[in-house]
Amino acid sequence: MLENCRNARERWGGVSELIDRWLLARQELLVHYCDLSGENDFTQTEALKQKFIKLCEVLMDYVSTGHFEIYEQLVKEAREFNDGGLELAAKVYPRIEKTTEVALNFNDQLDSTELTEQDVSALFEKLSHLGENLETRFEMEDFLIEHLHNVHSDKVAPA
Repeated sequence: MLENCRNARERWGGVSELIDRWLLARQELLVHYCDLSGENDFTQTEALKQKFIKLCEVLMDYVSTGHFEIYEQLVKEAREFNDGGLELAAKVYPRIEKTTEVALNFNDQLDSTELTEQDVSALFEKLSHLGENLETRFEMEDFLIEHLHNVHSDKVAPA
């Protein structure tokens, strides 16, 4: 029994650290989002474009880490514990994918051309839509972390 706990801790203890770093990246994403959403002077188009570019960089890093690191580890853990987590993930991931599409589409709105005030205004409208989708995404991600990882914390906690 002790050996099983030790093996689980070795396999899944690092997942908590990975999730913690990812949640810090989420916090950085929210800081950039809030910084932009508080803007109301659309005449500073170049400065705003730089803020949008930075937001998109952080957004793409966050989304990529989720898909290629976090979710992969959560599914691996669910498979290992075989307690219904795979079925849960199969229901939630398609909904997360929809929010990924919104994030990718938002990112694609920025190109190398100069932005007009009208372009900036349109980006702010889309920023609001992005924010709503991020809120939904964060709720689903937190749900998955709770039900695919935290539920096993007693099996991987230090002895």
